[in-house]
Amino acid sequence: MVRQEAQGLVEDAAPARPDRRLRLAQVAPPIEPIPPRGYGGTERVVDELTRELARRGHEVVLFASGNSAPPGRLIETVPQALRGQGFTGDASPWFSATLLQVLRHQADFDLIHSHLDFHSVLLGRVAVTPVVGTFHGRLDMPFAASILSDGPAGLVAISHGQAAQQPAVPWAAVVHNGLSLRQMPFGDIRDGSLAFVGRVMPEKGIMDAIEVARLTGRTLRVAAKEPWLRDEIAYYEDVFMPALSRADVEVLGELGPSDRDTLLASSHATLVPSTWPEPFGLTAIESLACGTPVIARRVGGLPEIVREGVDGFFGDDAPAMAARIDSVEGLDRAAIRASVLERFSVERMADGYEQVYASILSTGQPAAAQLAR
Repeated sequence: MVRQEAQGLVEDAAPARPDRRLRLAQVAPPIEPIPPRGYGGTERVVDELTRELARRGHEVVLFASGNSAPPGRLIETVPQALRGQGFTGDASPWFSATLLQVLRHQADFDLIHSHLDFHSVLLGRVAVTPVVGTFHGRLDMPFAASILSDGPAGLVAISHGQAAQQPAVPWAAVVHNGLSLRQMPFGDIRDGSLAFVGRVMPEKGIMDAIEVARLTGRTLRVAAKEPWLRDEIAYYEDVFMPALSRADVEVLGELGPSDRDTLLASSHATLVPSTWPEPFGLTAIESLACGTPVIARRVGGLPEIVREGVDGFFGDDAPAMAARIDSVEGLDRAAIRASVLERFSVERMADGYEQVYASILSTGQPAAAQLAR
């Protein structure tokens, strides 16, 4: 069960699980294939969750682009993922097409699990089949409160920090993201460089990462998503590229999983200098799984991942983060890895969602809503 305490929703140690095999729909955005070929945080989580639920015996159907490769049945929502086609327009019609495709098949499922963020609210309102909607993005926009106030019972946040941005929402649960992390490389072969993995956009703090590299005299290796939207392209060309001369920066492009893992495992530390309320932080858990400490801002869900002085350090700006770079030498990298493998496993994530599924199906509303009455 999910119980409610003064500081928000928390997960019980022994969650309830469905007492039968479920027919589940997992609904992915049409932007990237499942699994993604390179960048794609939401898509990687959807892929991992789909595979783990199928392994547990549930009948899972994935709604995603036609070039996806799920473990079971795929219902195509768009022939090819939009970003791979070079699509840069308004994706809203494709999200609407995804919703319509799900509604056509809703009678085939016990429960629909949508990963479409705010589009999940509409789906939950019009679908007859129960809907769980996980939010993977930011919730601090001015329109968020009015939309979420009309949401279905099964809204899920991926961190307490994210849920706290909308405290009036009766969240069904907070379920931290999880990944299959045991295969992440771990060893003693590291250089003195710093790693940055993510989007080259202001909210990800790439300019601060470059400044940390300049202040510390270390090489910054950047594995960045290829820009595809107009604002991303403009920022990349007009802000990021001219800043490369300020420090020793190696731009690696958008790496595949193996190369990305090698980058994290071989680095002195990973920088996560986000300037926005980071909903979670997949790069942080991947880095820690390699035993590589994280230097970050204390924003959003990151304090739920990085334990100060154990897994890394926090700093409010580039100079403060730079001042902690040498301190990571004293951290126990093996202990860092062992902890994150337990705290953010795909098994624990699936446990959390099975708890939500069981609660919604047995009561029609989440346990948190029951307790609030």
